[in-house]
Amino acid sequence: MNPELSSLDLPMIFAGLMGISILAYVVLDGYDLGVGMLMPAATPDEQNLMVASIGPFWDANETWLVLGIGLLLVAFPKAHGVVLGELYLPVAVMLIGLMFRGVAFEFRMKALGWHAELWNWLFWFGSFVASLAQGFMLGRYITGFESGFGYWMFAFIVGGSVCGGYVLLGATWLVLRTEGELQKKAYAWAKWGLLWVALGVALVSIATPLASATVYDKWFNFPRILWLMILPMASVAAGIWVWRSLRPEVADWKPFAGAVAIYVLAFLGLAYSIFPYVVVDRMTIWDAASHDSALTFMLWGAAIVLPCIAGYTVFSYRVFRGKVREALYK
Repeated sequence: MNPELSSLDLPMIFAGLMGISILAYVVLDGYDLGVGMLMPAATPDEQNLMVASIGPFWDANETWLVLGIGLLLVAFPKAHGVVLGELYLPVAVMLIGLMFRGVAFEFRMKALGWHAELWNWLFWFGSFVASLAQGFMLGRYITGFESGFGYWMFAFIVGGSVCGGYVLLGATWLVLRTEGELQKKAYAWAKWGLLWVALGVALVSIATPLASATVYDKWFNFPRILWLMILPMASVAAGIWVWRSLRPEVADWKPFAGAVAIYVLAFLGLAYSIFPYVVVDRMTIWDAASHDSALTFMLWGAAIVLPCIAGYTVFSYRVFRGKVREALYK
């Protein structure tokens, strides 16, 4: 390890690693949560194809969530205590939803008759509950965990918008991975999801500066605002790209690529708004960071673990690429 890494460098490195992990989770697990929420809108045969499209990936996608929370715990223990303390109930609800999902995924393959339909609905329920909880946590986090009815209602609205955003990812994933009648349905589902994404991005963009004078100053400072407008303009351009690409005659990878671009741009905007705070206006990454010796030791572990996770992720997507034509998980 380079001995010249300073107390300034190490917290920034771990903040970057944690951000990458969370973004990877949102994009990768977001599309399979979205597919789960779309299950009731499909026929039984289509449901089997939808599950087959995410089957090789969905469980491994959650590794990124574990990594992100693990990095928060070991690198920023003070912030971990504050954030998880404030979000204890929604985190528990999210975990319950993910457990429902995992059990339903396995049991639906073995169940017969009405039991199979029950597990399909529980797969939808688990996907919806986990997505809503994640959006609720985002709404609470960006408003600095302020109390009051308005803040709680805002968090629920953001939760609904995140559900819609995951539906967009899920629908565009189905455009990429399926064909025929199911793909046609996915085009329509993606348009509804895109409208929800627009709502969610608008709400977060408005609420974050209003909740924090620091964020307001970062965005509405002339002439800084001139080059910052690149982010919202690029987000609008990505949204238009997705909308215009939701046609059978357009390459089927374009909608999913555009949806991922929207999430990346929104993440960059949120990261810029919050940095250097890990708890908005209360605790910076340097205030919350572990001792330099602990961070140095953990960086060696991250240097081993991250390439392994990224490597098997890329490998699995390469092996199972292409259209899904057979229901393997039924």
